[in-house]
Amino acid sequence: QVQLQESGPGLVKPSQTLSLTCTVSGAAITTNNYYWSWIRQPPGKGLEWIGYITYTGSTDYSPSLKSRTSISRDTSKNRFTLQLNSVTPEDTAVYYCARYYSSSRHYNHWGQGTQVTVSS
Repeated sequence: QVQLQESGPGLVKPSQTLSLTCTVSGAAITTNNYYWSWIRQPPGKGLEWIGYITYTGSTDYSPSLKSRTSISRDTSKNRFTLQLNSVTPEDTAVYYCARYYSSSRHYNHWGQGTQVTVSS
């Protein structure tokens, strides 16, 4: 059974870097055709795609966040990490990691989500 688990600090100060890790079990992050994604939901708003890292290690990011975002992976630990720089209170959200299957074009596994609040 595939499971994704987000971890990281729940409170980040403005201008600092938000760093979250998604640890995956039940599937290798190098498995063909899977994209390992970060998605967030600000309070009272819809889901916002942040970016992904693919099974080959290539990345893609939302244009609106690209200048501040980096996604990397550690294949030896089967996990991937989000870094969002220069955060503001507008980055407050529930952050999810999810697995996207490119062949069927849908997300088939999600983490439970983790609340991150940006506040001094």
